[in-house]
Amino acid sequence: MLLILDDVHKEHLAFLNTVSVEVVREFCRISVEFIRKGVNQKAYQIAAQKLDTTVETVTHCIQGLTYLLTESVRLMLNESDFLESVSKLGFGEELQGRLYQLYCENREDMRRTLATMSMGLPYYHNLEWRFEVKLASRSLSHQMEPVVLLKLHTDDCGVRQTKVLETDPTNLVHLTQTLGAALEEMKSSHCRRILRNV
Repeated sequence: MLLILDDVHKEHLAFLNTVSVEVVREFCRISVEFIRKGVNQKAYQIAAQKLDTTVETVTHCIQGLTYLLTESVRLMLNESDFLESVSKLGFGEELQGRLYQLYCENREDMRRTLATMSMGLPYYHNLEWRFEVKLASRSLSHQMEPVVLLKLHTDDCGVRQTKVLETDPTNLVHLTQTLGAALEEMKSSHCRRILRNV
């Protein structure tokens, strides 16, 4: 799978062609620090002064490099895919090799960092259910009132939670149809394209 960068990111990364490999190495270090700790304006200002350029140019370049690295880590690109993706940016072989080396050195650490930053949603663990039918009462001897009791167990960052839900069969059928339609929609090419970009 190749990494697709838009024109803005390509423009931001084009600055790397005008600097030495040592500067690229320093930008890569700043990018990894940006992923771990956030923006460091002082480092951007120092780099801009040393390179005799604007802080905005350095900031855009580091942001573009950060995007390149995080997307590569997210997609778990192998060597050939990474190098082919980077070659489309017009980088020389030495620069491509240096970027790939940085990617390999920091891949696991960045993956852990990005995993801690992701939104932790509870996920399904188990579901218990029971079907009850009320057949009669004192006032109504011929009644039939079905109820489905659901005990939903979820796991939220290692914390187990239990929710008890009660519904009638009509609502349960509607719920399953709606969830089935949502799952089918997720398989569409439009949704896959959106997920890939998100």
